[in-house]
Formats: sequence, C-alpha cells, structure tokens
Amino acid sequence: MKIIFIVVTFILFCATSVLGLNTENTNESAEHGNAYSEEQKNIFRQSIPPIAKRFIGIPYKLGGSPPQSGTSDNSNLFFSIYNLAAQKAGLSYKKYMPMKYLLCNIREVDENNLKNGDLIVLNDDHTAMIYQVENTGKIYLIYASEKRQQVLSFNGDNIVFQVYWLENLKGFFRLSDIMLAPTN
Repeated sequence: MKIIFIVVTFILFCATSVLGLNTENTNESAEHGNAYSEEQKNIFRQSIPPIAKRFIGIPYKLGGSPPQSGTSDNSNLFFSIYNLAAQKAGLSYKKYMPMKYLLCNIREVDENNLKNGDLIVLNDDHTAMIYQVENTGKIYLIYASEKRQQVLSFNGDNIVFQVYWLENLKGFFRLSDIMLAPTN
C-alpha cells in the first residue's frame, strides 16, 4: 500500500511538472517580470473582440475544437480565442488547459478595471469571457452553453447577467502573465 502511495504521488508530481501548471493564484508578473511589451498586451486585448465574435453561434460539444470540428466547449473556446489573439500580438499562449487548470492560472481584478479577455467566474466555477469592454463600461461576454447547446454572447445589460451571473459571482479574473510569452 505504501508503494502505491509513493508511485501515485510521484506520477502526480511529474504530471504537474510536465504540464507546467501553476496551482497558485498569484501575480506572476512581479516575480517573472514582463517578458513581453505593453504594446503586445494591447494588441492581444484589441484582437479579442473580433476573434470572439467569430465563434458566436457555433454548436456546443464537450471536447469540441473549433478549428477541427466547428464545435466547442468553454475550455476550447477560451483557448481558441486566447491563442489566436496571442498570435496577432506576436505572442504564444501557453497551451490548452481544461477549465479547472485554466482557473488556477488567473488572478483577481477589480470590476472597475475590466479589460478584453478577462473572465467572470461564478461560485460553482462556471465561467464566461468578457470579450469586449466599451468606453462606457458596458461589457460583452461569451461562453459555450451546454444547456443551450451553442456558444452564446450577452452583455451586462441582459437581465440574466443581473439576476444570475452577478448573484452567483465569485469574482472577475485576468490571465496570469505567465500564460503568454513572446514567440521566438
């Protein structure tokens, strides 16, 4: 029994190391410095709205990959948006991660400082991406809805946003800086 425990512990340690997953919600930019420029960050954020809009209405499928199947779940939807926006900015997005691991690589932000690409996370970890923040503060969100079987978009004025999303809110979050790197 002791040997099984040691083997399982070793496998989990190796898997975490190989995957390079960050399991702490810290601000890595202070620890690692900014590996990419403010200009690249701005291009990344400006690229998100038109990219996200391309996915609205595609069918939901657990494990679906938009480039391969034209379907998506939330993890693949966010990966596709972030990855394409990173490419436009001359960056690389770390890699695909199931939602539970992506949520380990974000940091909380103030609701008055939201930017394109930030996430709204509910108490049950249900997540939507804020794909556009207007100058007026109005936000537009996107997520793959298993219930509605498609990728949906809605805005902060939507009654569902007010009575469901804000009532169950855990917080607003942003990708940790280590999730993007300059392409070499």
